[in-house]
Amino acid sequence: MKTLAIVVVVIVVLVGAAIVLRPRIARAALLKPGQLAPAFSTQMVEGDQIAPISLSDLRGKTVVLYFYPKDDTPGCTKEACAFRDGFSRFQSAGLVVLGCSVQDSDSHRAFIKKYNLPFPLLMDPDKKIANEYGAANGIPILGLDRRITYIIGPDGKIEKVYPHVDPSINATQILSDLKVSEHPAAPVAAASPAQASGTSAASR
Repeated sequence: MKTLAIVVVVIVVLVGAAIVLRPRIARAALLKPGQLAPAFSTQMVEGDQIAPISLSDLRGKTVVLYFYPKDDTPGCTKEACAFRDGFSRFQSAGLVVLGCSVQDSDSHRAFIKKYNLPFPLLMDPDKKIANEYGAANGIPILGLDRRITYIIGPDGKIEKVYPHVDPSINATQILSDLKVSEHPAAPVAAASPAQASGTSAASR
């Protein structure tokens, strides 16, 4: 028993040392309101199509950019479906909704199809966008993003940051904060990122 106790103590000490001494993963700080949103260019999945997208294409529009850990997991599904259910209100106010995670196009396409998501999901396999926005390495052991949402204004600057997102209320909280009507009018033109950038997803 004494030998076993010693072994347990040694294991605990080694595990503790490994945690303390493990290499730290660099993580950019969260952006703050008033800062210029970092530019990005990537591919987005919209419906079952893939098209290029750049933040600069959306200048003049308010963009809701939300980072989430993984497609088709409980919290991420709840968050995406909340944006889906409130999408007519976002669209009527001319707001562009973009989801972003590290999964590939097949994963995004399946997630969109399964839950009928009406907004695009950005691909960020090298975590370049997530790093720029302080969302990378939220779950280091799995290499997944943090759950963070940014509101980017028409001038390209950060208007609001949601650093501690509750996936069940994120969408409704944003609508409330932006004072979007509960009774949406007819959707304004060019609310789709593909339309805003002058690129047809179906043509890609």
